[in-house]
Amino acid sequence: MERILITRGLLAGALAGLVAFCFARIFAEPVIDKAIAYESGRDAAQAALDRAAGIAVPADGPDIFSRTVQSNIGIGVGLIAFGAGMGAVYAVVYLLCLGRVGRIQPKVLALLVAGAGLAGIYLVPYLKYPANPPAIGHPDTIKPRAALYLTMVVCSVAFILAATWLGRRLAPRFGNWNATLLAALAFAAAIGIVMAILPSLGELSANVHQYGHHATETPLPLADAKGNIVYPGFPADVLFSFRFYSICNQVLLWGTLGLAFGPMAERVLRPAMQRAEASGGAGVTAAAV
Repeated sequence: MERILITRGLLAGALAGLVAFCFARIFAEPVIDKAIAYESGRDAAQAALDRAAGIAVPADGPDIFSRTVQSNIGIGVGLIAFGAGMGAVYAVVYLLCLGRVGRIQPKVLALLVAGAGLAGIYLVPYLKYPANPPAIGHPDTIKPRAALYLTMVVCSVAFILAATWLGRRLAPRFGNWNATLLAALAFAAAIGIVMAILPSLGELSANVHQYGHHATETPLPLADAKGNIVYPGFPADVLFSFRFYSICNQVLLWGTLGLAFGPMAERVLRPAMQRAEASGGAGVTAAAV
């Protein structure tokens, strides 16, 4: 039974990744092209300033993969593989929740687990470290940025699990509604402390050394030695569009995963549910697993 549900989760995740790819290819890729065009123009302007100052400008190396390959095969394979991987993990979490979070129908539980995955893995970390398009981010901060984002994801998922456990423990005393509110407040307080402790990306040492103290890594206008602006800062509308489509893409991925997996899980669990009802409602977990 467990293997069947995990396989269903993998298939539902791959489908969700395909849907997310179609959305990203239509809406997000044009925005990425604008960000890359900005980066190319800024690099050219910086190279011109360096040459004027007598600084040697290194030659650009060849692209390993063309932009066409990246925007089609690359993003497609990446999103489908990510969706399949998340689908398998999602199915494992679904099995752990099955029969342990109250008498919830399989389809409803599928949507709840998908919503928790969206919030824990993406939305909550996004509040501290939102997604950035190409041209934003110092090359020397790639590893610190990855470590900080991973820290946010781990803390977010761990706190959601802890809040779920706390809500279940408080329910007999305060009722489901009040227990849920208390658990949500505890989660918000815990994750808020983590967000306050972790540094902003603009405060990483490489950024401070080169640009000074800022909240983000968003490029400011490029100026020459006299302070004259020779290239504008990163366009705000491009940044907004990229972040908006990033959120839409993840909502679409997790929503498709929950909607596709729910009916699959219900078909697999229906015989066990019928046996449990016939035996007096012993529970889906004991009957199915």
